[in-house]
Amino acid sequence: MGPHVQVDVEMSFRVTKSGPAAFVVALAGGAAQEEFAYPAPPRQVAFEHRTRAQVVDLPSGEHVVRYRAERALDPADAEPVGQDDLIRYTRPSRYCPSDRMGGLALARFGGLPGTRTQVEAIVRHVREHLSYVVGSGSPTDDAVDTYLAGEGVCRDYAHVCISLCRVLDIPARFAAVYAPGLSPMDFHAVFEAAIDGRWYVFDATGLAPRQSLCRIATGRDAADTAFLSTLGCELDFLGNTVLATAGPALPEDDGSELIALA
Repeated sequence: MGPHVQVDVEMSFRVTKSGPAAFVVALAGGAAQEEFAYPAPPRQVAFEHRTRAQVVDLPSGEHVVRYRAERALDPADAEPVGQDDLIRYTRPSRYCPSDRMGGLALARFGGLPGTRTQVEAIVRHVREHLSYVVGSGSPTDDAVDTYLAGEGVCRDYAHVCISLCRVLDIPARFAAVYAPGLSPMDFHAVFEAAIDGRWYVFDATGLAPRQSLCRIATGRDAADTAFLSTLGCELDFLGNTVLATAGPALPEDDGSELIALA
């Protein structure tokens, strides 16, 4: 078997009021081998960037949702940046208030030559400025909150990088991914920036090789990529386990290449 990624996800919850919920855990665009297990038959909803949501009518009680998939790990072609991308992904958004980070971005990165140089400098700065602290921050923290606190998790790193890029009119977008090599293993978040008219993936945490990342969902920020959204039901989330592995060996990433996200 050639290079491949295997994904195994399990989520537990207690539904206190029955109703629909949306799960976004499937690999974007599908996989050759894929298995879903839900309490009721799902209805698939397709979004931009090959994102797929499974809408399920959840009955009351305790339930477990499972997703398993396997996909060949082939190098991806960098996706072209559309005119709509240039508009959407340079605007401020819920967790990426780039309009509040202009002074910092322009002073530190505005004079650097070339988009790639600017993006790579942003990634280095965020990696050096922030401390990765599991459990830090809150679901309502935006990029400004994270930068001032000086610590965060993967989604926070991505939000800060995206915000700084957008100040410089570099389109940047958020991507939820599976990340073989990540420790502790969980859902992961990275960002893509537009360089020379193509999308390339960056990860200021440096916690997993970018070559093995697999896209789940893409959007302006984490608000567009939540793995679970209630649509009328009420539930208590009890926990999840995520396992993503790459074989036959984990790729090495020294950070020097431009890499497209699969």
